[in-house]
Parts: sequence; C-alpha cells; structure tokens
Amino acid sequence: MNHIWKGLCLLLLLSNLNSLQAQKSTQDSVGYAYGVLIGKQLKAMSLNDKDLSTKQLYKGLSDVLKYGEDNEKIKISPEQAEQILSKFFEMKAEEEAEQSVQKEKDWFAENVDNKEGVGKTASGIRYEVLKKGEGKQPLASDQVTVHYHGTLIDGTIFDSSVDRGEPATFVIQQLIPAWVEIIPMMKEGGKWKIYVPFDQAYGAQGAGGSIPPYSTLIFEIELISVGSDDQ
Repeated sequence: MNHIWKGLCLLLLLSNLNSLQAQKSTQDSVGYAYGVLIGKQLKAMSLNDKDLSTKQLYKGLSDVLKYGEDNEKIKISPEQAEQILSKFFEMKAEEEAEQSVQKEKDWFAENVDNKEGVGKTASGIRYEVLKKGEGKQPLASDQVTVHYHGTLIDGTIFDSSVDRGEPATFVIQQLIPAWVEIIPMMKEGGKWKIYVPFDQAYGAQGAGGSIPPYSTLIFEIELISVGSDDQ
C-alpha cells in the first residue's frame, strides 16, 4: 500500500513539474515573441543595440508590466520618456545629416569635381553639357517637354521617360529645386547631365521606396520643346 501511495505522489509531482515547465515554456515563447515585435519596430526606426541598452529596455518593460500605473515605482514618467526620446531622435537626425553631407562631399570630390567639362551652380548642382541646344530657352513658369533618365549614384534607375519610350511634360516651377534651376539654363534641343546634391532633390525624406533619404541623384535631361503653361 505504501508503494502505491508513493507512486501516486511521484506521478502527482511529475505532473505538476510538467505543468510548470509547460507554463514556463509558454511564458518564454510569449516573451520572446513580443521581444521580436518590439525589436522589429525599433529596427524600422533605424535603431540598433548601439543606440540603446537592451538591459534597460527590459527593465523599463518589466517595471511597467509589474507596477502598472504606480509611477512612483517607475523611474520616469511617460512624459519624461517622450522628452528623452524626442531629444535623442533630434540628436540622431543631426548626426545623420552631418554624416550624409560629408559622404556626399567625398563622393563629389572623388567622382565629379575633377571631371573635365563639369560646371557648378551656386546651389552646388554639377552639370555637363552633352549637347548644346539651339532653340528657345524656357522660363521657370514655362511648360516643357523633356526626355530624362534618373539614377542613384550606384546606378539604380528610379525613373526614366527614356525607358518608358515617352517624353514627359511638366511645368518647371512645380519640379524639384535642381530642375527649376537647371532647365531654364538649357535651350531646346540641348541635353545635359546633372549631378544633384540631396538638398536640391528630395532631401532628408527621400521619395517613396525608390529614392532613399539623403540621396544624391544623377539625371540626363534632353529639352525637347518649350511652351508656356497656358498654350
């Protein structure tokens, strides 16, 4: 009888142990799953483990989950947390801008500035005249028809009327700053290659998925015809 009782006790103990292990396994899985999702969100914000302490990230999560709304037991308030993060992202944006400016300067120095036949505007746009035009020279308020081919500095094509096989028609002053400056310098029949600093293109925001933030752009532009917007 004692043997039977001891056996039942052992089975009960093993059952409880298995239940605890299963519970811990579930807790581990849920915890890791949330960690993955939070990590993905942080990576999407261009953060990595050099930007923040994962130990303190866990501490902040743990304190909120443990103490709830008891702010006296949490080191900082939500308002203070927002202020810290706002200041951090402002600083990070400034650093990224400085790095991007320097990277762009280095690229122009190595690839464009010593190239024969390259001119430079006051805003920093570099240009090559591939073919001189002989026709009408537009104003910024004019409508123009052009062929163009746009690439990033690595050669990635982000837009091209040439590839589409159909010229595009625009009002100049509705375009990016580089085009507003350059196209009025051209004449009908002319074809120029321009190298555009990011601040004369799409800046720190980029454009959609095809032009990343702080992108230097390269265009070949052929001015086909000039006509005012009301014609």
